[in-house]
Amino acid sequence: MNEGTPIFSQLMRLLNRKSFQRSVAKYNGNKSVKSFSCWDQFLCMSFAQLTYRDSLRDIEACLRSSQELLFRMGFRTKKVSKSTLSDANKIRDSRIFADFAWQVIAEARKATENETKTNLPIDGMVFALDSTIIDLCLSLFSWAKFRKAKGGIKIHTILDLHTEIPHFIDISAANLHDTKVLPKLILIPGAYYVMDRAYIAFKHLRRFTLVKANFILRLKENIKLKRRYSRSVNKLRGVTSDHEVTLTLPTTKKKYPHSLRRIRYRDPETKKIYLFLTNNFKLSARTICDLYRARWRIEIFFKWLKQNLRIKSFFGTTENAVRTQIWIAITVYALAIIAKKKFKLEQELYIILQVLSVMPFDKKPINTVFSDYSIVEKCQENYNQLNLFKN
Repeated sequence: MNEGTPIFSQLMRLLNRKSFQRSVAKYNGNKSVKSFSCWDQFLCMSFAQLTYRDSLRDIEACLRSSQELLFRMGFRTKKVSKSTLSDANKIRDSRIFADFAWQVIAEARKATENETKTNLPIDGMVFALDSTIIDLCLSLFSWAKFRKAKGGIKIHTILDLHTEIPHFIDISAANLHDTKVLPKLILIPGAYYVMDRAYIAFKHLRRFTLVKANFILRLKENIKLKRRYSRSVNKLRGVTSDHEVTLTLPTTKKKYPHSLRRIRYRDPETKKIYLFLTNNFKLSARTICDLYRARWRIEIFFKWLKQNLRIKSFFGTTENAVRTQIWIAITVYALAIIAKKKFKLEQELYIILQVLSVMPFDKKPINTVFSDYSIVEKCQENYNQLNLFKN
């Protein structure tokens, strides 16, 4: 079926073109466009992500070297120019690609909904909330001032710990405090949200309790709490105390008048003490601790993205260009998950991206490429990358 079709085109065919055009129409993206459409822009930037291009000139050179294949790869422009691509990234609304990214993420979530769950202590929905900062050169990205001599942009993410697929993403200035993103969340009743100490804001945490969503977070030592009740614990499992508590300061108690649960855990290996705060009173104390331990997967997710996608160096210096590149990178990540499920590929996601990166113009069906073990094994030799789905 795919004989004679470039591998890059086979991948792009997995995307819903009509959904993309709806996003373009919503923001009037193709207004006054003669030849280089938003779809051509998306294909160029996706090609850069998949093949690890370093610059706009690099993208131009690679695509012009196979100019006779552009039409078969899905392009409608006759040639790719770095100046045209640069202008498109600068001017065309990044929300076009943000909306489309969420549509592709929804497809990836649908493709993985029936697969075996990852190793978590409960079967319910478990999400990890955290953020990561992408450093930017302040002399080039003057709009991204973070500190006196440092620039950056922050990506806030809620990661589904069962599927490793983002449930929420927000891109903001690097100096925005993490708690500012809490009002934007659409909370799911019954779900578990695992967070670190940066997200302690009782005004917003109260909303979790009101919608019957569960939160688990590290407790700051300077928060004043009053013990109301002590639960029995099994110290052999590391839990040293399990208390029902309330806030004592009038200002904080007004923001969160409900009871809370404070758990003290001593790691048997490192001997380090951890204090956890949650509004869940049903799970065992050790299960609460294990759920917080699983939060580390979002840190692995961020490291994996930075290692395998082009989100550390950028092809444009404007805020719109940076946001466009990040959203297209996230789309490519979701597309790789869809391809893995669609073509029933057994290789790890990193290997899939590595193989695809060196064969975008090849005209073999994707299935046959990954059944050729000599190619796949060559890409597997001597790599030291994070395994997103097995950590």
